[in-house]
Amino acid sequence: MQSPSDTTRRDESRAVSQHQPGRGKLRRPPLSKRILGVGVALCVPAVGVGLAACGGTSNSAAATTSSATATRANASIGVTGSGGGSNARSTNAAGGSVGTVTGVSGSSFAVSTPTGGKVTVKETSSTVYDKGTTKSTASAVTKGTTVLVIGKVDSTTITASQVIVGPAINLSKASANVIAFKQPNASESKTTGTIPSSYKQGTGTIVSGTTATKATEASLSSYAGGVVDRVVRLSNGDYEVHNIGTNWPHHVFETSNFKVIGAND
Repeated sequence: MQSPSDTTRRDESRAVSQHQPGRGKLRRPPLSKRILGVGVALCVPAVGVGLAACGGTSNSAAATTSSATATRANASIGVTGSGGGSNARSTNAAGGSVGTVTGVSGSSFAVSTPTGGKVTVKETSSTVYDKGTTKSTASAVTKGTTVLVIGKVDSTTITASQVIVGPAINLSKASANVIAFKQPNASESKTTGTIPSSYKQGTGTIVSGTTATKATEASLSSYAGGVVDRVVRLSNGDYEVHNIGTNWPHHVFETSNFKVIGAND
């Protein structure tokens, strides 16, 4: 009877002799199909688990990072509340703000809203200037003047299409209805006036042009302190004017004739 050591030595001798010149190439014994199958079966689930774990971790981390970034960005500019669904959201939508000019530099100027919000206004070659009801020029915008700015809004930056110096808005009265942004960032929850029955947060159609200008001016005449970053026409023809940079209100409602009828968070 052969011992395991004899068998091992004989296998090693055979392997060495197969490498010797003139003996041909080494022929490796075929791997057992059963062993191969088991190996593959074990590896595939392991790879799948690894990929699932990596994918899950990556997606979770990305979502967490995105959420944290958005939260920090909103906090830094005083933005609270949500705006709803995709068809009622837009970047660079028509809107505006009202406040006091705190500095002028080149083709831009800074505005402080009645509740202390900071707005940057960019001027272009197509910006129109009015002083009251009279046409004017960019030279009318000086430190300390009150301005109503209308244009495309990106966060707290407005690319102005129109600047009205000395607008007919009672800032003291209009700002008294606004709850300023404050830390911690806790939105006020209340409703005043009438909320259109057709209103559902996130629905409606964003408007621009003269319609958005009238709705923005009407809203800021009643609630001055934030930035109107979009105007939405509701299904019944009323308007929802969305505000950022305040703790309240975030939604101001107007009739089809631009009469303010209510507001909520």
